[in-house]
Amino acid sequence: MKTIGIIGGMSWESTATYYLELNRYINRTLGSYYSAKCILYNIQYQDIKDIHKNNDWDRADDILAEAALTLQRAGADFIILATNTMHIVEARIREAITIPFLHIAEVMADRLLEDNIKTVGLLGTRFTMEKDFYKKILTDRGIKVLIPDENQIDKIHNIINTELILGDINETSRECFCNIIVSLKQNGAEGVILGCTEIGLLIRQKDSILQVYDTALLHATAAAEYAIY
Repeated sequence: MKTIGIIGGMSWESTATYYLELNRYINRTLGSYYSAKCILYNIQYQDIKDIHKNNDWDRADDILAEAALTLQRAGADFIILATNTMHIVEARIREAITIPFLHIAEVMADRLLEDNIKTVGLLGTRFTMEKDFYKKILTDRGIKVLIPDENQIDKIHNIINTELILGDINETSRECFCNIIVSLKQNGAEGVILGCTEIGLLIRQKDSILQVYDTALLHATAAAEYAIY
């Protein structure tokens, strides 16, 4: 079994989801007392919040590249970054290491194509929804990506950063997300990506009119499969 290097802590709430899903999947697959071989590097999230506030992506490059290299030196066979937004510095991470890096958006694209989804809604932080680093991976594979309007983007970004990363689950916020998903469906979306690893704490399939693609669960599952096979 390969050893999984996890760059986590962005936030620790969703990193816990990764840890649980990795171990559950491997135990279900292999049985007995098997669990994931993994090494976790937990980033200080306050540093990431400062990076977002100051738009200091060069600092993010340094922090995450060093985390990935530390995991490689510790014995990781491949790396996953347990967040969507910080894949904005994916290129610098790949430069720092010589082991594979399992990209969350590439996992997402594979699953959407498997399900024959041609048009998908994307929810996440403002950075993930508005910048191209994530969407381009999907569009390059022929998948049309829809994002909410500006007012809805503000609401989503605020809920993620003031509630979900702190583990605060609010019914009013759930209703807000559900209404936004309805509007994405009206605009032609066939499914919706929970493109922030905390959104799955709030929105489950039963809450959505569209097929839900929870990036935390799908990424963790892909990592577990890669570790086994």
